[in-house]
Amino acid sequence: MIPNIPGIKFANSGNFFLLAGPCVVEGRDITLRIAEKTAAVCDRLNIPFVFKASYRKANRSRLDSFTGIGDIEGLEILGLVKEQFGVPVVTDIHTAEEAAVAAGYVDVLQIPAFLARQTDLLIAAGKTGKVINIKKGQFMAPGAMRLAAEKISFTGNRNIMLTERGTMFGYQDLVVDFRGIPEMKSTGYPVVMDITHSLQQPNQEKGVTGGRPEMIETIARAAIAVGADGIFVETHPDPVNAKSDGANMLHLHSLEELLVNLLKIRSAIREV
Repeated sequence: MIPNIPGIKFANSGNFFLLAGPCVVEGRDITLRIAEKTAAVCDRLNIPFVFKASYRKANRSRLDSFTGIGDIEGLEILGLVKEQFGVPVVTDIHTAEEAAVAAGYVDVLQIPAFLARQTDLLIAAGKTGKVINIKKGQFMAPGAMRLAAEKISFTGNRNIMLTERGTMFGYQDLVVDFRGIPEMKSTGYPVVMDITHSLQQPNQEKGVTGGRPEMIETIARAAIAVGADGIFVETHPDPVNAKSDGANMLHLHSLEELLVNLLKIRSAIREV
């Protein structure tokens, strides 16, 4: 199932859709570079694509962590991505007040996992009329996402996606329970697998999240095999020096190979 996102291409291709981009807007040039490369790959492969980047990061462990280049400047760069490459854009919001502001620039508003139960945030997002992507809290059962979606639909907005992003396993690791994908799909909404965030190793003593990027293809293959409608991948041309979440990102030059392999699995699933 492809969500009804304005401007999305290849919606009838039968392929999964992709949300991809850097963790955060680091600047104009690098954001446009990532968007251009990713959009070109998706055009070649007929994959519906939504560019992803946060204009601001609010849930950082350390006080000195990079949070963004400025809200309006970040949002304007996301608007420029839409204009230059003709692709829809998704970004996070963290407070009810941000919803209407961000909605003026992007096509999809994303509710971060830590905030998936914040009623005022969900209702404010729903009232914008934008597509809303709710990320499952690391502390939530998949079935509980039905209740989060109901808060959006209460506003009359049923343009909703649900995203799996792993469940806390002890203090410093996450695991993916793939039973959650079909369970969330039973709500009738498209379900996305957030691959790279599911491979985080949070709560490290130095306040910088670790990760297992070598497992990206493993998680992605399993997600497509069990019926995920879309995948979410953070990608960067230089993950080691990325300003946020570099430890679990996919290198940009590896994106096309990953997608080609996943399309093979998707094709096989359609034939079963």
